Amino acid sequence: MIRLTVIIPAHNSHRGRLVRTLTALHAQDLSIAEWELILVDNASEPALDADLLDLAWHPAGRVVRESELGLTPARIRGFREAQGELCVLVDDDNVLRPDYLSCSVRLAAQHPDVGVFGGKSLPEFEAPPPKWLDGLDALLALRDAGDRDLLANWDRAYPLSAPIGAGMVIRRTAALAWVNEIEKDARRRALDRAGNQLVSGGDNDIVITVMKHGAKLGYFPELVLTHLIPATRCEVAYLTRLNRAIAKSWMQLLTIHGINPWPPIPAWSVPLRQAKAWVTHRAWSGPAAHIRWAGACGHFEGRVRAK
Repeated sequence: MIRLTVIIPAHNSHRGRLVRTLTALHAQDLSIAEWELILVDNASEPALDADLLDLAWHPAGRVVRESELGLTPARIRGFREAQGELCVLVDDDNVLRPDYLSCSVRLAAQHPDVGVFGGKSLPEFEAPPPKWLDGLDALLALRDAGDRDLLANWDRAYPLSAPIGAGMVIRRTAALAWVNEIEKDARRRALDRAGNQLVSGGDNDIVITVMKHGAKLGYFPELVLTHLIPATRCEVAYLTRLNRAIAKSWMQLLTIHGINPWPPIPAWSVPLRQAKAWVTHRAWSGPAAHIRWAGACGHFEGRVRAK
């Protein structure tokens, strides 16, 4: 019986990192008869080749093609294809610890009221990271909330213990409820990565939706994955674009769900606010300050009053 489905959205993936992701899945200690593997080829050029990637080791491993570009369409396709009671979202640069899937099954059984959960995402840097990167870990999808289990109910505020997309475990019923909502809402469908765009609100949208439907979320430190981080993702230009896009989509997401504590602002005021933030953040003083200023710029852009 298939109890769990691993979903890997992939768009023009780096072959070496994707192979490491698949190798780690091959090493999982959960019986291979109890889980399936769906690699969603999201409009890659050239298309992903199942034989070249060597998925033959998994009897329920397959590549499905999703031609609509974007992480959200890829996840929707994966959720609709899934047969497992649980879905585990794995990025194409995630290396799961060998017990990740078996722990996920056990934790879901122990916590039937938890609809979505995750654990630690720890870095493996391709090159030594710059010193100024300290404190900006969240931009790189890293997470270590300590060594205690954390549970949260919905109280109209986003929980700090919420899982990130890397390694997120979600019950398929909850995932399909999110799919049914987001397919009717173009604003929410535009909140995540598509090609070179760096907007990043999709993980948060999933979490909020699951909790609004009455389920708890969980952080379980025994779930551990390694996030493979290429040197290019530690460059100032990339992190500047990323922080601006994240902050903008975060404001938009909170507004869509009616929980934004910051009021909307007129578009004409944005350049003035951004100029003031340049001074407040001393954006000229170093890479970290410049990146944080970019986040402030995105924050103001995301608060622009809808017409």
